[in-house]
Amino acid sequence: MSELLSDAARRASRYVADLDKRRVAPGPEALKALGRFEQAFPEHSSSAEVVLAELDELGSPATMGSTGGRFYGFVTGAALPVTVAANWLATAWDQNAAMVVTAPVNAQLEIVAARWLIELFGLPPQSACGFVTCATTANFSALAAARHALLARQDWDVEARGLFGAPPLTVVVGGEVHASMQKALAMVGFGRERVISVPVDAQGRMLASALPALDDRTVVCVQAGNVNTGAFDPIAEICERAHANDAWVHVDGAFGLWAAAAPSLAHLAAGVGAADSWGTDAHKWLNVPYDSGLVFVRDAASLRASMAAGGAYLSQSEQRIPYQYTPDFSRRARGIEVWAALRQLGRAGLAELIERNCRQARRFAAGLAAAGWQVLNEVALNQVLVSFGGAERTRGVIQRVQEEGTCWCGGTVWQGHVAMRISVSSWATTDLDVERSLETILRVSAEQQA
Repeated sequence: MSELLSDAARRASRYVADLDKRRVAPGPEALKALGRFEQAFPEHSSSAEVVLAELDELGSPATMGSTGGRFYGFVTGAALPVTVAANWLATAWDQNAAMVVTAPVNAQLEIVAARWLIELFGLPPQSACGFVTCATTANFSALAAARHALLARQDWDVEARGLFGAPPLTVVVGGEVHASMQKALAMVGFGRERVISVPVDAQGRMLASALPALDDRTVVCVQAGNVNTGAFDPIAEICERAHANDAWVHVDGAFGLWAAAAPSLAHLAAGVGAADSWGTDAHKWLNVPYDSGLVFVRDAASLRASMAAGGAYLSQSEQRIPYQYTPDFSRRARGIEVWAALRQLGRAGLAELIERNCRQARRFAAGLAAAGWQVLNEVALNQVLVSFGGAERTRGVIQRVQEEGTCWCGGTVWQGHVAMRISVSSWATTDLDVERSLETILRVSAEQQA
């Protein structure tokens, strides 16, 4: 085992060291080589060393270099070195994080990390926190808690009786609601289409003045960080109106919630602590390995009730039982990596990481605008949308930049405009990475124009 793990460490270290020298997206030859995995199920065993070598030699070249400094697609964070190391150690421990008795260290670190996060985000101190896979699952869990709480007010036990014949609930979303929220709404039984959609402004912010009538059977879903523009809904104003009518407010803060941890950006998240539940990703701006999401609910009892399960053999006496805060029973101990990232960065380091990425996003926007290209959004956070003069030309620039390999940026459609989306959310992105990437985008866009 010792020699095998040392071999894995050498291979992983080499992979990370080579990221700066390789193209970001895998090339055609590397993708073609993946076909060599296609073989009949082996009749006989192989040595672990042979398997690891095969995995590295065929798999490593065919990865997306998203843990490097020049991947700007899909609001993807990298993995801080301390979190990679913590992940390896936690994997060697192989703890089942469902219960305290099966993973004492993870249970303790979840308590500590949750307290730190609640302080960082300015959430109510009594809030419960669950360590889930992603923001979609966080949103699902929060909506399940909201469903429990609102139906309990109507004397309906939804966990026992289900939704058949339940009093109807109203769900309100913004016109630019994210697909992950739509998925969560469908999974929790609210439906993607049985919602009231509120108009938004040019940056995707929900218009509070256009909110429908709200009551104690209403869930209002707001955004902290639009996935295209980075814009925040007027959360404080919406919470005030919603709570005046006993409605529940949920914040989809997949990456934007982290702005609350940076002094120069915290104003964007003003009022976020007044909501009732929140969902975010740790594998975005906290830069821990996939998969890692977080759900917070002001009323801890509602989250526990919505995630409750029977089974005498699962009964525990501890104050906080991890499986009572997530949809999962057996799961990996992802609280260890979250704790490690927070422990190393500290308040100042986390703020610096977030503020640096936002400064780098502004540099992208300034360089593109200076070259005459149209930046479509107010660059208030880490997102940049740019048009290169028409849909066809913009798509051509995106494709050519992706093929060229220096960096990787995705495409989107924003309020009728095809655009390149640049998302800066990696600890590994340096100012030199930004300048190299900007030079490439400008060169490719100039060639495309010619």
